Amino acid sequence: MPGRSKVTTDEEGRSALRALARSARRSEADRARAILLTLAGQRAAEIAAGLGVHVSTVREWRGLFARGGVAALQHRRPPGRPNRVGTAATALAEVILAKDVHHDRGWTLPRLRAEIRRRGGPTIGNAWLSLQLRRKASPGAGHVTR
Repeated sequence: MPGRSKVTTDEEGRSALRALARSARRSEADRARAILLTLAGQRAAEIAAGLGVHVSTVREWRGLFARGGVAALQHRRPPGRPNRVGTAATALAEVILAKDVHHDRGWTLPRLRAEIRRRGGPTIGNAWLSLQLRRKASPGAGHVTR
């Protein structure tokens, strides 16, 4: 029947897809669920609506799976060199937040950025600093406000 995907896999592949569908990373789980639904006979438009993605995204995932199997659906580190500015600023922010217990949790992102800069650290934006602190789950990161 035209319009149906020709993606297939064996029982071992289905088992690996079911395991990936339970991943803590939503992106991996959604890709695996899309393939499982494809194998169950659903169309790309139905899958896309159910997962809240565009139809072309489901088709892209199908192509990835067809070319590389379950491994192609798993999370990969982005290419390029690792971020150094965010790492350096986060390390300095952790020192500042840990040592300054008398500030009564009055740190805002602009104040923290200014203190990082005053201590010779890199220039970093509010949004990027906030993201870095959340990723690192710094002690005291919850005390910084916008």
